[in-house]
Amino acid sequence: MPASGHAWRVGVAPGIFPTVSHGIALFRRPLDFLNSLPAQGDLVEVRLGPLRAWVVCHPELVHQVLMDARTFDKGGPLYDRLRTLLGDGIGTCPHQAHRRQRRLLQPGFRKARVADQTALMGEEVQAVCREWRAGQEVDVSATMLTLSARVIGRVLFSDSLDAATAAEVHGCLVTIVRGLFLRTVVPIEGPFRVPTPANRRFRHASARLRAIVDTAIAERRRDASRSDRDDLLEILLSAARSDVEGAAITEQEVRSQVLTLIFAGAETTALCLASAFDLLSRHPEDERRLHSEVDAVLADGQPPGHEELMRLVHTQRVVTETLRHRPPGWLFTRVTTRETDLAGHRLPRGATVLYSPYLLHHDPASFPDPDRFLPDRWLPERAAEVPPGAMIPFAAGTRNCIGAAFAMAETTVAVSYIARHWRLHPLPGRVERLRPAASLGPRDLVMVCEPRARGPVGTTPRASSPVPRSTESPDVHEPRTAGGDGVHDA
Repeated sequence: MPASGHAWRVGVAPGIFPTVSHGIALFRRPLDFLNSLPAQGDLVEVRLGPLRAWVVCHPELVHQVLMDARTFDKGGPLYDRLRTLLGDGIGTCPHQAHRRQRRLLQPGFRKARVADQTALMGEEVQAVCREWRAGQEVDVSATMLTLSARVIGRVLFSDSLDAATAAEVHGCLVTIVRGLFLRTVVPIEGPFRVPTPANRRFRHASARLRAIVDTAIAERRRDASRSDRDDLLEILLSAARSDVEGAAITEQEVRSQVLTLIFAGAETTALCLASAFDLLSRHPEDERRLHSEVDAVLADGQPPGHEELMRLVHTQRVVTETLRHRPPGWLFTRVTTRETDLAGHRLPRGATVLYSPYLLHHDPASFPDPDRFLPDRWLPERAAEVPPGAMIPFAAGTRNCIGAAFAMAETTVAVSYIARHWRLHPLPGRVERLRPAASLGPRDLVMVCEPRARGPVGTTPRASSPVPRSTESPDVHEPRTAGGDGVHDA
């Protein structure tokens, strides 16, 4: 029985067919499909091709899954694909390898180190919007990906990646993320071996990303005499050189960790940032309150340091509500390592279990009026009412995201600095639509930038014709734009 007192409901999603089954609905209308499942039960059986899987729809059950990483290990179609691409890094490794890997990487993500890296984050956000001019149309999605790729590149490699290589990295990420989702919901290998243009693009991007990482690692090894680099690659290479029993890692593990951190640290942060500016432009009162706060806290116009971050409380609520409303990590899989009970239903060993932060974050029982963007949900007295397990943008338990504090700091730095200097307007008549892939968020968001009280440091805004202000409007979800209609679009 759940803590709330009602009996668990176990159901089957309608429309099961032996071969294509629910994978097509999940691919073409993913958000609508997920939102339809709680009506069938708290634990709902679906079919992904020939694979039987169970979607967990209740926060208490998701909490049970995440807190028992030994029984519900990382696995299933998503992680099988990710392991092929990334290897067994901290995000994809099995339970028995995770503790050692997390202990190795933890020094790079401690709160004190994240606080020290706020200056680096500020430098990069200044750099990516330095050339903006009044009235300019800005590809916000691409710019935020550039920003997050530059930040994670510096944290990983210091000065090892030039601008052209960093740009190539995020181009590869866009292609990979799009293809991964289809390969997750259609876990049949045959269609992806066909040399279609989409399959060739996916394979090329995967190979190119691995080659870039291998080159960066090889160059660092050749330049091992330098001792002034204090980055994550140096932490990993020091472990690879260690002769202490239990501390050393292989060169393959170094590569896997670097690939995992690039993959996890770039695209999801970029999507959160793009979503934040899109949502703010549709909610002018929250935007006004954000501007009031950043004007007061960042009075000198510089990016926030660690002390200023602590004072940006409304900005942090905006970021948190963005993560609730549009979690970049929106669908995950686990696999049972033994026969177990979930919701009173017996699951065999090797069963695939799915859970969706998006589904949980839009549950009206946990979040009244869930489709509205309401940063004040996260006022302390209201946040305390959120049920355990209902808000999981960074997962939970021992496998929670190691970079959660880093991602929150980076996003808050970027939102506050850009909002201090610029107001971003949607293009008149254009509605940005969500396009779920392996992650969720706007991938083609173009907005018009207008300077606020004064131009940013180092720029000379040009006059332009006024851009109409948007008024608060409901958010538009169009799940059919989830990357195309078939495997050729992957």
